[in-house]
Amino acid sequence: MRSYSIQEINEVINGVIYGNTSQSITATEQLEKASRSEISFIGNKKYEKYWSTSNASIAVVNEDISIEPGEDRAFIKVKNADLAMSQILALFAPPTPIFHNNIHRTATIDETAIIGEGTKIGAGCYIGPKVEIGANTIIYPNVTILDQCTIGKNTIIWSGTVIRERCHIGNDCIIHPNATIGADGFGFRPCTEKGLVKIPQIGNVIIGNGVEIGANSCVDRGKFSSTILGDGCKIDNLVQIGHNSKLGKFCIMAGNSGLAGSVTLGNGVIIGGSASIKDHTTIGDGAVIGAGSGVTGDVPAGKTMLGYPAVEARDALKQWAILKRMVCSSKK
Repeated sequence: MRSYSIQEINEVINGVIYGNTSQSITATEQLEKASRSEISFIGNKKYEKYWSTSNASIAVVNEDISIEPGEDRAFIKVKNADLAMSQILALFAPPTPIFHNNIHRTATIDETAIIGEGTKIGAGCYIGPKVEIGANTIIYPNVTILDQCTIGKNTIIWSGTVIRERCHIGNDCIIHPNATIGADGFGFRPCTEKGLVKIPQIGNVIIGNGVEIGANSCVDRGKFSSTILGDGCKIDNLVQIGHNSKLGKFCIMAGNSGLAGSVTLGNGVIIGGSASIKDHTTIGDGAVIGAGSGVTGDVPAGKTMLGYPAVEARDALKQWAILKRMVCSSKK
């Protein structure tokens, strides 16, 4: 079991120690559940009240925390407790699944595929013709990567993922279990003779560097060009990204949200959980779409939108307040 003194932990996060304790730390835990040997954190003043009943001996706290640590307890004050805790969690992270051999004997790798140095490929994987995989990438068991795909360096692809033909994924990405990259876009047109006619989807998906895609999420291929995710985008579980959509850099999409076809997101756009974006809509840089909202038209940069159909947040809150008063009045 790994253990660290408060001084060793502070060497990692470069904070300021307040108080004193000789307790060694062996794990991380939330305030209410922490034991003496576990470190916790206080990232907001509203959680100060839980410190007095917590058993944690050390907490990483924001600089504006006003309470004292108490006897034989200590705080490490930092500018951002959440970011500091991410570094501490890395200290205590358990090892990832073990590869006894870099390439498992049951993996099927086409002879034309190019595999980078140090890359690991697990049991039951299929790597198709003319696939190129960069150095030190990890592909866990039962992943399928079809013809002419490229995968960058230091990328992690978890089990069950399917990456269809001609798709491209950058460096330092994480693709979580059962994600599907490059499935056909949802394209059909009515025909009097044949009913619904499938429109061929002959494009691909291009994913930048440092992108993370959650479990069971789907990124559809373009109809005739590319669906694009810019560098640093973070996609939660169960997210749908429709064909020919284009995401700028560092966009966030929370669980169960979805983009219809040909949606354009600027840089730094945040899409809340279960929000839906209509096809051919453009959302400007830094805009925020609240959870459960339905966006039916373009959104200017920097706006926060709420509701269904989505309107500016302050207008939505006024509408909800008026509706609440009307309902309360009708009950009298």
